[in-house]
Amino acid sequence: MLLASPTAATGLAQLSTDPYTNTTSFHRTEVEPDSFSFGSTLVAAFQVGRFPDGGASDIGWATSTNDGASWTNGFLPGITVFDGGSYSRVSDPSVGYDAQHDVWLIASLALLQSGSAIDGAAVLVNRSTNGGLAWQNPVNVAVASGGQDFDKDWIVCDNTPTSPFYGTCYVQYDDFGNSNQLHMARSTDGGLNWVEAVVPAATVIGGQPLVQPNGTVVLVIDDGFEGSVESFLSTDGGGTYTGPFEIAPIQSHPVAGSLRSDPLPSAELDGLGRVYVVWQDCRFRRVCSANDIVMSRSDDGIRWRRPRRIPIDPRRSGADHFIPGIAVDPTTAGRDGRIGITYYYYPVAGCSSSTCELDVGFVSSTNGGTRWSDPIQLAGPMALTGLPLTTGGYMVGDYISTSYDANHLAHGIFMVGTGAGCTLGSITSCDEATYTPTAGLLVSGGSRSVEGGAVYGGPDGRPTRRASSR
Repeated sequence: MLLASPTAATGLAQLSTDPYTNTTSFHRTEVEPDSFSFGSTLVAAFQVGRFPDGGASDIGWATSTNDGASWTNGFLPGITVFDGGSYSRVSDPSVGYDAQHDVWLIASLALLQSGSAIDGAAVLVNRSTNGGLAWQNPVNVAVASGGQDFDKDWIVCDNTPTSPFYGTCYVQYDDFGNSNQLHMARSTDGGLNWVEAVVPAATVIGGQPLVQPNGTVVLVIDDGFEGSVESFLSTDGGGTYTGPFEIAPIQSHPVAGSLRSDPLPSAELDGLGRVYVVWQDCRFRRVCSANDIVMSRSDDGIRWRRPRRIPIDPRRSGADHFIPGIAVDPTTAGRDGRIGITYYYYPVAGCSSSTCELDVGFVSSTNGGTRWSDPIQLAGPMALTGLPLTTGGYMVGDYISTSYDANHLAHGIFMVGTGAGCTLGSITSCDEATYTPTAGLLVSGGSRSVEGGAVYGGPDGRPTRRASSR
């Protein structure tokens, strides 16, 4: 079902709406989307009915089988008590597709509440065998035990027929109960059964695994302190991993207005396996006054180029850019790589929760990130007070998403809040939902050159250990 756009001039389509009514959540709220595309099919997933202190009533999904021209939507069964399951809440949806077994997969983090404690009880995968139009009850990837408290999962599958590990799927997650220890699991039967890998003892958060055409798994992830972006590699089909390999230190400006935002990486690869990573970073601004979107790349996942500034605005503009989601057209590579990035931003970084104007933007490159288009505003301005106020701040999500369709057009998936207020337990006060442009975005590139040059930045006073990201 395709819902009406909130503003005709923006050309947006609403993909879903929150149907739940439990008074412990913010309702008519959807946050934190991910998406994946294969052929003409695009699948998005997102939290629905956000709780203030972690997780949501369920995970919603929206699927297009015609390159985004129309969408079907629904909610995953068998996870939470609100839709036939046993868990209290659910968080962190991530979408993947296994081409060998023709199975769509949505990974998520199941949460259990006991008193005031909310624990990551299991990493799950819901499967679809009919093109993402109906979903089965979840399969366990991992179940917490012995003090484990899982967080932040992400899924990917090896879809290269010539790869020695074609049809293997990988899920990354961490154990917040044990200093955010890294975990990886793999499946070779379409997500029905999962085996845990041997990984280095590493403190991490917010990973995104990718699979190169030769079968090498490259995991891009923050360290557990969000002090650097790093990578891990597996060359044996996800049995063992090496690393970490540092991509770059992080210098991040705290986003104003009490908006929940952290410098988690977004990663994708081109048709030949070159890995591109973007994140929010203030290194190119004097005294770390605002964030840019910066990008690094690597051909082997070990040696990384120095971060370069994507020239969305002039350095002295005062605009703040954050929560990027990158897509790379898989039919392109190298100097012809076509890249699209959707992101949130404030036109003025120095604002407050009552004055900040939250927008959604898009930029593109047609030459592997050497030059960039002028930015396009996709949505906004939004008032922060119309978003759910969680313990981590006003929330659109820890990530945003972009995917390419078979026509080489980019589809951003993001949250739009149209209300002025959002009250916990009030079924009608909030109005935040999942949107996408009504038509795919042309990746046109442009003449704005990627920037290096002077690096400023500075410490931002982040805690020595990151809080849970649920």
